[in-house]
Amino acid sequence: MEFLRPATWDEALAAKAEYPTALPISGGTDVMVEMNFDVHRPSAILDLNRITELTEWSNDGGVVRLGAAVPYTRIINELSGPLPGLALASHTVGSPQIRNRGGVGGNLGGASPAGDAHPALLAAGRDVFVEACSVRGTRMIAIDDFYVGVKRNSLEQDELIRAVHIPVADGPQQFSKIGTRNAMVIAVCAFGFALHPKNGTVGTGIGSAAPTPRRAVEAEEYLQGVLAERGLWESGDLLGTEVIQRFGELVKAAASPIDDVRGTADYRRHSLAVMARRTLTWTWNDYSKQIRSAA
Repeated sequence: MEFLRPATWDEALAAKAEYPTALPISGGTDVMVEMNFDVHRPSAILDLNRITELTEWSNDGGVVRLGAAVPYTRIINELSGPLPGLALASHTVGSPQIRNRGGVGGNLGGASPAGDAHPALLAAGRDVFVEACSVRGTRMIAIDDFYVGVKRNSLEQDELIRAVHIPVADGPQQFSKIGTRNAMVIAVCAFGFALHPKNGTVGTGIGSAAPTPRRAVEAEEYLQGVLAERGLWESGDLLGTEVIQRFGELVKAAASPIDDVRGTADYRRHSLAVMARRTLTWTWNDYSKQIRSAA
């Protein structure tokens, strides 16, 4: 097995071009588990830990450019304001040790349907982009186009994830996850939700309940229609039980889960409906308080 340890980003891209099957590693929280259990035996390892720019983030006031290797702990501590949904999801990732090492780039590279970051990234809006680079240049891949199958993404063999571009939240966001315990657990299912009052849209993200992370598109369209038709964006008035119930049912219908050792398909569908109702209620209560305070 080759071990490649570039010192710069350009060296990393050159190495990936020369060894396209090389497996990138930074935090290693997923990669090392698979290697230890002999699930994955790559021909080469591409160690990215010397490339410090991957652990940096910036905020231009409208979009956060999050380096692929910014640890979850720093997302929690430094980005809970501009990226509240992702920060909440980061709280649920493994143990403190894993949160100190793992980052969003690893979640995206692995593309597991159960990755905790995916529902939050989807809910953050359709203007989330993955910055993918190679010696040929840079591509900005829309988050909706990134996931293409079970543990498969749209990266080319010679590409590496450099950063993720995420719009700064303009409304409340939430994340909910079901597991056998609160820590060190793979999600039975997860749900991300966000309100985007500036453009009158809502965002959803379903995790661990389909072959890929996905949106609940019909649920989004239904809720956006209700909020616009009833003037609720302006008033912040109560949604009503029927709206919350219907939203939960549409989220449930958007999933296509399987039975496995962590839970049955029926349990996952039921749980998603419950999480959808709860996250909608929490975020709308927060939004209503903001409207009243502004008034």
